[in-house]
Amino acid sequence: MGFRKFINSKKVLSLFAAFMLLGTNALMAQTGASGSTAGAPTESKSDMWMGVGYYVLLFLLACVVIAVIGKILKVYDLALKMQGKKGINWNNILGVFCLVFLVAGLYGTYWSFTVQGTQILPDAASKHGEKIDVMFWVTLVITTFVFVITQILLFGFLFKYRGSDKRKGYYYPHNNMIEKIWTIIPAIVLTILVVFGFFTWRDVMNTTNEKGDINIDITGHQFEWLLRYPGKDGKLGEVNYQLYYTANNNLGVNFQDKNSFDDLRADTLMLPVNRSIRLNIHAQDVIHSVYLPHFRVQMNAVPGLPTFFKFTPTVTTAEMRHRLDDPNFNYLLYCNKICGGGHYNMQKVVMVVTESEYQEWLSHQKPYLNDQIKQELHLAGASQQKGAAQNRIALNN
Repeated sequence: MGFRKFINSKKVLSLFAAFMLLGTNALMAQTGASGSTAGAPTESKSDMWMGVGYYVLLFLLACVVIAVIGKILKVYDLALKMQGKKGINWNNILGVFCLVFLVAGLYGTYWSFTVQGTQILPDAASKHGEKIDVMFWVTLVITTFVFVITQILLFGFLFKYRGSDKRKGYYYPHNNMIEKIWTIIPAIVLTILVVFGFFTWRDVMNTTNEKGDINIDITGHQFEWLLRYPGKDGKLGEVNYQLYYTANNNLGVNFQDKNSFDDLRADTLMLPVNRSIRLNIHAQDVIHSVYLPHFRVQMNAVPGLPTFFKFTPTVTTAEMRHRLDDPNFNYLLYCNKICGGGHYNMQKVVMVVTESEYQEWLSHQKPYLNDQIKQELHLAGASQQKGAAQNRIALNN
């Protein structure tokens, strides 16, 4: 009666109708879209059932089927007992379910490795990235091994030691040796991983600004990355957050610093291979995050708190295109913090090239100090001189 009331309740029927409507709308929308796209009928048919409502309905249908099967088995069990026969051995059924669940779970693990595992990033394209990859694979192998063994033992024991009339349960409350084994061994493994990770992270992050580094300013704002390269002197001019919002100087470059006179602006993050790169990271409005996945680089861009990250690219874009057999491949710079409505589109193309190609590209970049900024600085200087003169006149009077 309880199950019947549940099925007949208005709330369940309303929920079912809502999900049916959602699935139908998604199907109609996709069918309409496929109908308006000429030349691709096969693809539209394969994608027509991808609505969220469809999968929710599948889940609800599976729940109903399981409930109905359970009710049928329960009725069959009661019928056997009414006839004086031995009822269903539910312990055996649950034990078999455990084995089925184990096999399905192991197959799901295998599927995730073989299907979704193909989407993993290629080998790191930076020196420190190789160490990061080693940490990742060591951790993955250990955790996968432990996961598979523990699941086999868990569900295997549930099947083997399922309830039975032929034996009684033996309660084993405590064993010091077992406690030591499953406490000490994981503690040792985790300690090794943590120490290994600590030294790797220290090697990656304990860097200073050394001679020969290529300093590049990268500034994030909603929703764009702005780039500034040093000129022939190899030095970047200072920035001042109070200058961010002038008409043309959107990077807040302080032109009282002579090193800023030959700085260059760029639309592409161009990097020479096998050279030490120092990214000086700034943010103008909210928290962003510099994310270069192929180089295993990520560092937050925090307003008012300049940060930096140093790395050495080791694989040119051309070499990576050859490795992946993808002539259209490009490294990309992403924002890895949800920074607003346009976050999804906040990215820059990154090109890793040879030294000669880098120098050739650098020679064609335009100076940051353009005519508009010069005029803006001239007007600002004239205004300051006028104000100073008025102050002197006021003091003399």
